[in-house]
Amino acid sequence: MRESGHAHRSVKTEVRENLLARLRAGEPRFPGIVGFDDTVLPHLERALLAGHDLVLLGERGQGKTRLIRTVTGLLDEWTPVVEGCEINDHPYEPVCTRCRRLADELGDDLPVAWKHRDERYGEKLATPDTSVGDLIGDVDPIKIAEGRTLGDPETVHYGLVPRTNRGVFSVNELPDLAERIQVSLLNVLEERDIQVRGYNLRLPLDILLIASANPEDYTNRGRIITPLKDRFGAEVRTHYPLTVEDELTLIRQESMPDIGADVPEHLVEVIARFTRLVRESTAVDARSGVSARFSIAAAETAAASAVRRAAIAGEERAVTRVCDLATVVPSLRGKVEFEVSEEGREIEILAHLLRRATAETFRGRLGGLDLTPLLDKFSAGAQVESGELVPAGELLRRIGPVEGLAKVMSKLGMGTGEESPGHAAAALEFALEGLYLMRRLSKDDVDGVATYRT
Repeated sequence: MRESGHAHRSVKTEVRENLLARLRAGEPRFPGIVGFDDTVLPHLERALLAGHDLVLLGERGQGKTRLIRTVTGLLDEWTPVVEGCEINDHPYEPVCTRCRRLADELGDDLPVAWKHRDERYGEKLATPDTSVGDLIGDVDPIKIAEGRTLGDPETVHYGLVPRTNRGVFSVNELPDLAERIQVSLLNVLEERDIQVRGYNLRLPLDILLIASANPEDYTNRGRIITPLKDRFGAEVRTHYPLTVEDELTLIRQESMPDIGADVPEHLVEVIARFTRLVRESTAVDARSGVSARFSIAAAETAAASAVRRAAIAGEERAVTRVCDLATVVPSLRGKVEFEVSEEGREIEILAHLLRRATAETFRGRLGGLDLTPLLDKFSAGAQVESGELVPAGELLRRIGPVEGLAKVMSKLGMGTGEESPGHAAAALEFALEGLYLMRRLSKDDVDGVATYRT
C-alpha cells in the first residue's frame, strides 16, 4: 500500500477534494435530487467544502434523507481498513486498542481489507428509546464472560457512531432524541472523540455528521439543547419542489415503474398541480407540510385503478384516465394534516382541489383548442356515461368518432405509437371533464359513474 503511493486523508478532506473535482469537471454531485440545484445544493456544497457538520431543516417529505445518502457518493469508491477492525481504522493511523497492538506487533505486515463507500454510511432514526449505548457504546457482557477484565478497553461494544468511523453518519429527526442522549454527541462534534462509561478511553473519530430536523421542532426551545445546535457548522434549509416541472420530474422518477399501467403526461401534471394546491390550501396545516410521497402515492394509486379496470374488463393495455384520479382522494386523506376547523370536510376539500388542478391543466393543455366536434356529440339531449370500470373500447363506442382527436392527443403529449384505444379514451375523457369544469357540459356523478350531458 505504501509502495502504491496511497495517502491517508480524513473523511472531510476526502469529500472536499472529490466534490471539487466534480465541480471542476461539471459532473453531477448529487444524482437523483430534484429541484434543489439553485437553492439547497449550493449551500450544502459550501458546508461540505468548509468541512462542517451540518443540519438539514425541512418539513416532512422534502428529500432530506435521500440528500444525506447521496453525500456518500463523494467518498472514494474504496478505502483501506485494518482487517477485522470494528471501527474501520486506517492502517496508517490505527486508533483503537486492538489495532494499535496489532500494528506494534506486525508493523507493515498488518492485514488490510478494502471497504466500499456504500458501507461507510451509518444512520439512526432518533426515537425516545435511543440510548447512549446505541449511539456511542457500552460494556459488552459477552466479552467479560470470555475472560477479559472489566477495566480492559477491549470489553467495549462500540455503538453506531464509532462503527461509522471514517464515514458519514446521519441522525434523522434529531430533536426527537432525548436531551440526555443529545449530550453524548457533544464530544463527537467538537472534540471529535467518544467516551464510554468510566473507561479512560478517548477514541478520536474521523466522521462527517449530518442531522435532519423539522424546523418547528428544531427552533423550539427544549427540543434540542443549545450546545448541540452551536456545534453544527452549517444549517441548510430544504423545500418542496418550486415548479410544476420539478414536481412532474419527481413523480416520474419516484413512482413505481412496474405497476403495469401507462399514466399519460397530462394526468401526471394534474397530480403535480393537485399536490401544490394542497400545500397552499389554508385548510391544511402548513407546519406539517405535504410530503412528496403524497404525489408519488397519488400517481401509483391512479395507475393501480387503471390496472384493476383492465383486469376486470379484460383490456390488453391499462391506461390511466380522469376517472381514476378520483380514487386517490379517499386513499390519500390520511397523508394530510388538516386544520382543526376543517374536521369532517377532508374529502370535500381534497375533491375540490383535485377539480381545480384538473381545470388548470385543461386550460394549459387544451384551452385554445376548438372542441366543437366533441360538443356536437351532445346535441339533441345525448349523453355519455363513463366511470372507473368502463373499459376504453366501450367509452369510445359511446362517444363515437370525433373529428380532431389526433390533435387533442398531440396537445396532451401523446405522440406516435400511443394510438391505442386506452390513450384515445384517456384523451377524450379528459376533454369531457375539462368541458364540464369550464361549464360547457353538465355532469352527474353517482356511485363512481359519471354522466356527461349538455
